[in-house]
Amino acid sequence: MSVIYNILDVILPFSWADYKFMKNALLAIIIIAPLMGILGTMAVNNKMAFFSDALGHSALTGVALGVLLGIKNEIISLVAFGVLLALVITRVKNKGNASSDTVISVFSSTAIALGLLVLSYGGGFSKYSAYLVGDILSVTASEIVCLFIALIAVIIIWAFIYNKLLLISINRELAASRGVKTVLYENIFVIVVAVVVMLSIKSVGILLINSLLILPAATARNIGKNSRSYLCVSVITSLLCGVAGLVTSFYINTSAGATIVVALAIVFFATYIVKKK
Repeated sequence: MSVIYNILDVILPFSWADYKFMKNALLAIIIIAPLMGILGTMAVNNKMAFFSDALGHSALTGVALGVLLGIKNEIISLVAFGVLLALVITRVKNKGNASSDTVISVFSSTAIALGLLVLSYGGGFSKYSAYLVGDILSVTASEIVCLFIALIAVIIIWAFIYNKLLLISINRELAASRGVKTVLYENIFVIVVAVVVMLSIKSVGILLINSLLILPAATARNIGKNSRSYLCVSVITSLLCGVAGLVTSFYINTSAGATIVVALAIVFFATYIVKKK
């Protein structure tokens, strides 16, 4: 990491870049932003905004399970529970008669209630409240490495499944008639989303993770002309607003995650107005 820090010192001659925690936060944003930009496009295509929100809120239950099972590294319990919940929601949604939003709402409310119940036992919830808002300024070098590995894995997986997911999002029956294993690819997608969301929770926060996933893709829908531009605009928007929000939060002394989301919201409404005109 020292080599990367030295490179940043050369290319970023700014006062905020003098701090190691800001360098770590910048590296985390450079990794998390493309991840959210990529996955958000398909989440918006498949009307899964509520689904990603449910995954974020279930993080508390993942932490609670880790506490009950004595798992010292909360990331393990977070990812395991997130993947399990994603697969269960997808199966029930596809097999049941209830609407998607009803199924997701039931699992989301149940998961967060269980998490709060366990973590608040004995009045000890305060030490877990950091998961609600996140703190990207506290990200460590090891967490950056994990996020980078996740980014590489997502890019590789995306190269193989993107076209099939796109066809499924357009017409599920048509995709099935073309030999696409819809259930398999849907499960792969929700697993990837669950892993990325859970790895990013500590940095972004439960309350903001869904915004960071959906807003870039929603912005890209306003101005994208085709699937390629849609994906590119989503990633670029996420990256630019992420860096701008981080730097702005340093100078005005606000929450980095909230500032980034506000920047994304401003860009979304600007593109929405342009689209209307």
